[in-house]
Amino acid sequence: MFTKSRFAAAALMAALVALPATAETRVTYKSAKAGTSYYQMGVQIAEAMKAGTDGNIIVTLEEGQGSVQNVMEVRARGGDYVFTTPPALVGLAQAGKAMFEGKGDPAFDEIRALFPIPSLTMHFVMSADSGAESFADLEGKTILLGKGSFGATEGEKYLGLFGLDGKVTLSDAELSNAVAALKNGQIDGFVTAGSWPAPNVIEAAASTDVKVLSLSDDQVAQTKRTRLTIPAGTYAGQDSDITTTSLPVVAYATTKMDDDTAYQLTKTFWEQKAEMTDSAPWWKGVDTDLIGTIEGKIHPGAIRYYKEAGIALSDAQM
Repeated sequence: MFTKSRFAAAALMAALVALPATAETRVTYKSAKAGTSYYQMGVQIAEAMKAGTDGNIIVTLEEGQGSVQNVMEVRARGGDYVFTTPPALVGLAQAGKAMFEGKGDPAFDEIRALFPIPSLTMHFVMSADSGAESFADLEGKTILLGKGSFGATEGEKYLGLFGLDGKVTLSDAELSNAVAALKNGQIDGFVTAGSWPAPNVIEAAASTDVKVLSLSDDQVAQTKRTRLTIPAGTYAGQDSDITTTSLPVVAYATTKMDDDTAYQLTKTFWEQKAEMTDSAPWWKGVDTDLIGTIEGKIHPGAIRYYKEAGIALSDAQM
């Protein structure tokens, strides 16, 4: 027969067995296609979360098929889902517009921001031999835009905005061949969008003399994109700042994620950012000023961290 003390001990043991071995939290992070800079950023974030939380948060990286698909998956995912996308796409999803027309879902209204990651930054890279110093100089030149990417679509848009429709020869080659084609004189320049410093621009500048074009204030305004400055010295031979445009990219969760997990993810990201910058310079482009580019609401758990850190948020983000 159990005594009261033996009964209490047995109950305590049963309770302990029922508890998980650790307080480990698992999160799925969905970004971009394998082999891209944004996929590599996901690898770094996963490593940073493990290191910064002593293994209490484990991030599993999933290959993404694009920002639109990342948003669409919110409909079927749970509270462990973190994904990256430009804020503009979240707004379109919530409004049921453009590529989300007829595909609206109440789950889109529950999307909440955590922290910014490196922006998609436009680069118009010209060979020094082309003599191009400004967009006006692109007339008669051969430019590689690539196919199907944000950079290709945006680059084509800029050529139209700046009066270059029909005045530039567009190369049919893939963007992966851009650096070799530039070195061989097959093209005069190429357009690419990604984090800065961009790996293909670093490669181009290291192997041949290039000029990355700057946009004027009027041209930036015409694009309706976010102005961004690439500091002098970012690329070989770059003696002055480059004024260009960017599309902010943000890591999101939903209200299904508990506040403590969102808080820890956000806090750890900012605390580990300096270490990530040491291993990949594209994190230099991320600072707290980018929080202002987040359109829409921020997760309550992330808001807690930003308030603790003294970072101002807008009423629309709260």
